[in-house]
Formats: sequence, structure tokens, C-alpha cells
Amino acid sequence: MRSAPLLSILATLLLGACAQGSPQPFAGFGEQPELPAPKSGLIPTLNARPAVGWLGWPAGAAPVAPAGFQVTQFAGGLAHPRWLLVLPNGDVLVSEASSEAKPPKGLQDRIANWLQKKAGATMQSPNRITLLRDADGDGVAETRTAFAQGLKRPFGMTLTGGKLYVANDDGVVAFPYADGQTSVSGPGEPVFDLPGGPINHHWTKNVVASPDGTRLFATVGSNSNIGENGIENEADRAAVMVYPLPAGPLRVYASGLRNPNGLDFEPTTGTPWTAVNERDMLGDDLVPDYMTSLQDGGFYGWPYSYFGQNVDARVKPQRPDLVARAIKPDYALGAHTASLGLAFYKADLFPARYRGGVFIGQHGSWNRRPPSGYRVVFVPFAGGKPSGPPQAFLTGFLDARGQAQGRPVGVAVDAAGALLVADDVGKAVWRVAPAR
Repeated sequence: MRSAPLLSILATLLLGACAQGSPQPFAGFGEQPELPAPKSGLIPTLNARPAVGWLGWPAGAAPVAPAGFQVTQFAGGLAHPRWLLVLPNGDVLVSEASSEAKPPKGLQDRIANWLQKKAGATMQSPNRITLLRDADGDGVAETRTAFAQGLKRPFGMTLTGGKLYVANDDGVVAFPYADGQTSVSGPGEPVFDLPGGPINHHWTKNVVASPDGTRLFATVGSNSNIGENGIENEADRAAVMVYPLPAGPLRVYASGLRNPNGLDFEPTTGTPWTAVNERDMLGDDLVPDYMTSLQDGGFYGWPYSYFGQNVDARVKPQRPDLVARAIKPDYALGAHTASLGLAFYKADLFPARYRGGVFIGQHGSWNRRPPSGYRVVFVPFAGGKPSGPPQAFLTGFLDARGQAQGRPVGVAVDAAGALLVADDVGKAVWRVAPAR
């Protein structure tokens, strides 16, 4: 006889299977996305794509880029590669870190653990940064070095003023860095703390230096979906923080951002932009993830409203005072796409139409039918704003059976101007360049 918890899980899956979102590849995109009526319920759609990338991509297989581009595996056999930093000499740092399954406290935790395992999102975290070097410039890293080890789920990295800053899951540390250096030792010098455990629901933290090197910006995700773990546990979360160098103080730069990850500076205005994962359990086509420019002191709605001043009636107590000043994001990126990486194209290797635009790594949905994301999207910019339709730039992460042979995360532009994509499930870093 099946156990009662297993029957509950199966019932949950059947209920989730009834939902259906738009089949359009760019549903919920743009400055004015269609926002359907919310469909609030106890559970979201459960449709995690089985991860098969751990076995390695099939021989000769790779993600697919537009005509005129070629895709090569810059490095393979990595352990859950998440984020990328290109150093001045062309070396590439890749952070390797992962969520880890937690002892379940109830049925919801058991379902969450099962979903994350199915999607390839949990393993013993490697807690390191690896250096990749392409010495002969052929687009493939010939050597790799354990650059930093024993960190606390490192994610974002940035270099400024002769220091490499690393965002652990509870704060930012710094290492002295000299050009060409292949390793550092120790845990790093603490720079500032960020919210960590004991919940640490969205543990990934990013850190980026401002173009003039005078400030560090750090992203911090929420501790919940819509504040259900207590608003007191959301202090300095769902926010982008700013830290003036060399000694702070740290403060909130922008808030109401459920789970910001990617962060870069638009090249014509210097304005910071971030990619944000929005809330769940309002339907397959709601709420769209988004990217947005950031205003100092700006509030972007979470948890009280979404995409501007659309009130989330589930949140108690309501805060109409905050909703009244909620800023509408600049550009929607589709519901449940898990838009993580964000990098403006500031090089000149690609055709002119790509220059100044932005690449977004969409990790892919676990709670939408049909699945969304699992690709890298490009959005052109002009005058500091999105200026044209989105393009699916790198696809093929789902195989013909709908299984995830890869999931894109961080994106970066290398020293030659090619696009690098971290693929955590596929254990690889992919490189996209114009075909020779």
C-alpha cells in the first residue's frame, strides 16, 4: 500500500497538471505585459523538468545559437557552475555552489526536496571558485585551477581596486588580487555581512562594483514567497544594497525586489539594472519575472504588490502606503522563467545590432505548464531603454523529451567579446561567438 504522504504528493501533482499557461514563447514579455487575473491556490503547478545533464550532454550536442554563431564548450565537468567573472587578463572565474537538501519538517518540505532533486538543484555544495584559462585563444579553456576553496556557497564576484570581492551566502569577503594570479588562500577578509540563516530561503547573493569603482552593489533575495515566514525575517532582504568603498556604511539602495540576482550597469547611462524572480502560486502566467533600472530609494512592490501597483490580496496585513509608491518595472521577462543572469553587451565582436543590448540567463521554470525559460534571451537597447522585441539567443537546454540537459544561470562577455554562459545542470560553461 502506498504511504499517505506519497499519495498526497501524487494528488498534488495531479492538481498541478490541470493548470495550463500560454504556449507563446514570449508570453508575459515587454514593457506592458498582459497580466491575467490571479489564480490563487494552496499549491502551484508542479512541472519540474527532469535533469539529465548530470550524465553529460550527448556526444557532439550543445545549445543552439542563431545562424552565424557557433557554440563551443569552454569548460566541462564542473560541479554546479553558477556565476562568472572575466578577469582583465582574460582568465575566467566560475563559482561552484548549490542548494542542499534540508531535513524535511513536513509534507511541503518533502515535496520541495523532491522537486529540487528532480530539477538537479541540490547536491553537496562544492563551495569553491575555479579559474579557467584559455592560453591559446581557441575558445576552450586548457587549464583549470582551484582558485578559492572552503567558501560559504559563493555566487557573485567582482574585481576593483586590486581586490577580488566574493559574495558568500551570508556576506561579502575580499581577497588581494594581482593580474594573472591563479589562487588565493584562506576564507577572505570580511567586508560586510548580508542576511543569512537560519532560513536563508534565497541564499544566492551577487556583488558588482560600480563602473567608477567607488561602490559595491549586492543583491539579497527574500526569505519567502510573499512574507509567510514573517515580515520580521525580511529585514534588508528582497533588496539591492550599496556599500561605499572603502568602509561603507552598508545601506538599502532599492527594495521590494523579491529575488534579484543579475546586476549590471547600462552602458550609455551608467544606471544599475537587475533581473528579478517574482512570486509564485498566482497562476501559470502570473507573476512575470522582470528586469528593471534601479532608483536610489526606490520600492518595487514585493510582497504587497506586483508589476507596479497590482495588489497581492494574499499578503496580510496590507500596506497601501507602500503600494502607492511601488515603481513599475521596466521590462517583463515572462512568468516563472527564473531569470538570473544579466549582462549588457559592451564589446564589438558581435554584429552591431547586439551592441548595448542585454543578455538574460533564464534558468527555467519548475512550476509552469508548459515550461518556460531554459534559454538565454537577448533584448536590444537604445537610449538606455529596451528598444525592440526579445530574441531567444541560446536554446536547446531541453531535449526532445522535455528533459533538462542544461540550465543556464550566469552570463558574461569574455575578453574577446564572446558570450559565456554558466550551465549548472550541464556542468559546463558554454561560449558563443560569431562563426568563423
